Amino acid sequence: MVRQRIRTDSARLGLLGRLVLVLAALALVWYGLMLVLLALKVAPATVESISGYRSIFDELAALESPHGTAARAIVAGAGVAAFLLFGYLALAQIPRPRLARTDVVLDDAPSGSLTVEPRAIERVAEAAAAGNTAVSAAAGRWGTDDLAVSVHVARARDVPGVLADVRSRVHAALTTHDLPDLPVNVTLGGFDRQSRRELD
Repeated sequence: MVRQRIRTDSARLGLLGRLVLVLAALALVWYGLMLVLLALKVAPATVESISGYRSIFDELAALESPHGTAARAIVAGAGVAAFLLFGYLALAQIPRPRLARTDVVLDDAPSGSLTVEPRAIERVAEAAAAGNTAVSAAAGRWGTDDLAVSVHVARARDVPGVLADVRSRVHAALTTHDLPDLPVNVTLGGFDRQSRRELD
């Protein structure tokens, strides 16, 4: 059986994060090249005229700690803002893989093919699960090899029978609608709020 493809979602600011990364990399490469020139005994004045490394160093060395509460607060706020911004841009670079949603092919003939969307299969499973009066909510998730159904029940003591009954109902619904009879995994998603005291 063909496995589902993996897709990755990126944040909207991912491009900005990559731009910052490229600029930082270019700066490291540029000043690394300046170090190589100095190591090769190129005149420091020549390297200074190209990169301005000595001027930048002198400017940074001449900086003094800010005086006054307002100045310190501004510097601290700018530091926190920079930390949050660059931290978010770094997190935006982390890939977020997800399974690609593809239609299910029920029949593929030379004259045409019969397909159904995964959400339709999930809706069939949810409707079948809702047929049990003890189920207050149900959510289905179709996969290539199985169908996962999460249910909320009204009373804790109904859980064992409800899970088995929901599995049977989903299998019957898939057969009734001529859908692939995949393995059905039923899990308990939660209890109704008004019934939580039964867990004590």
